[in-house]
Amino acid sequence: MLEPLLPVERTGRLGRPWAPHRRVVNGILWRTRAGAPWRDLPEAYGSWKTAYGRHRTWSADGTWDRVLRGLQRGSDGDDAEWLVSVDSTVIRAHHHAAGAPTTAPIDVTADRLAVAFAVVAEEVASTAEPHTGGTTELQGSGA
Repeated sequence: MLEPLLPVERTGRLGRPWAPHRRVVNGILWRTRAGAPWRDLPEAYGSWKTAYGRHRTWSADGTWDRVLRGLQRGSDGDDAEWLVSVDSTVIRAHHHAAGAPTTAPIDVTADRLAVAFAVVAEEVASTAEPHTGGTTELQGSGA
């Protein structure tokens, strides 16, 4: 189901051929489900560096977007919007995560970053606190 949506595996070219997509995708999905660091990826899924690199490459070049659109086309539902359930587990960042550089990654185009930031801004706006029934009055000057 996913194979036609993924890039063609590199074979017969110079350099090392890619690890099989199936194993790498399963590793990426395991890591996403478990919420574990990349380095904790079980060896059954291959090198964590391969899974991380493939995930980052496919995120930057739009492969995951094409996969999602392809899966949506093949779904039984008529809904244009998919809802995703996320658990409420609290994950704290390691103290070394504080103060990381805030510059944009150089291997992701500005167009893709703009789309990602727009989606995040939209999600933040849509999760604003609901109206509690109170009122606010603007006090004008008597002049």
